[in-house]
Amino acid sequence: MPAAAPSTASRIAVVTGASSGIGAATARQLATAGYRVVLTARRKDRIEALAEEINAAGHSAAAYQLDVTDRAAVDEFALAFKTIGVLVNNAGGALGADPVATGDPADWRTMYETNVLGTLNLTQALLPKLEASGDGTVVVVSSTAGHGTYEGGGGYVAAKHGAHVLAETLRLEIVGRPVRVIEVAPGMVKTDEFALTRFSGDADKASKVYEGVAAPLTADDVADTITWAITRPSHVNIDLLVVRPRAQASNTKVHREK
Repeated sequence: MPAAAPSTASRIAVVTGASSGIGAATARQLATAGYRVVLTARRKDRIEALAEEINAAGHSAAAYQLDVTDRAAVDEFALAFKTIGVLVNNAGGALGADPVATGDPADWRTMYETNVLGTLNLTQALLPKLEASGDGTVVVVSSTAGHGTYEGGGGYVAAKHGAHVLAETLRLEIVGRPVRVIEVAPGMVKTDEFALTRFSGDADKASKVYEGVAAPLTADDVADTITWAITRPSHVNIDLLVVRPRAQASNTKVHREK
């Protein structure tokens, strides 16, 4: 089935966490697909540079510094739009890999606020704009951690389960309205920052996550999946798309070459 070109009313796409990794890659690919992308993240310099790159390539982008956990800032941001076509809730991340018995409650709180409440804030603020477009799409970038557990992942797993349930419940609640709800759940993705952030900048610990894995997913792989789901015809809703590298059969079963 061919990709659907965005209509005039639905051609604006807001991407959160667009300063790096999956968010930045998704912004680039949506811009190439014909959307005017609105890049949000806390790191203003990163998203401004990305917006310049996208505009220089002949596409359309704007950058807005935004912390998705700051509800007042999110509500103010939403005032800039009458309609939007797409919201990609990508901002999130993991902190630590401690067992439940010794996990840092502050890390758990931060992960919940970013992955779940951040998604809630943007979705609530922009849902009327999405509906006003007559052809809106909400994307929640969750994780395979939202569909299974693993040791040392309790806080992140709990947060991503929350993101999954948010998407699933929203889809039930707004059925019949002109807004699709798509969840994309990536497995092992190797980006420049995810594992480094999780392990507080410890490069050795971060590298062990991908050790021996010949080809983990890249940010572009996931962005391609997200863009494909968004550009299906309006009546086609990709409820849930789980994407893993071939070497990963589950959260705990990964083929590592010796």
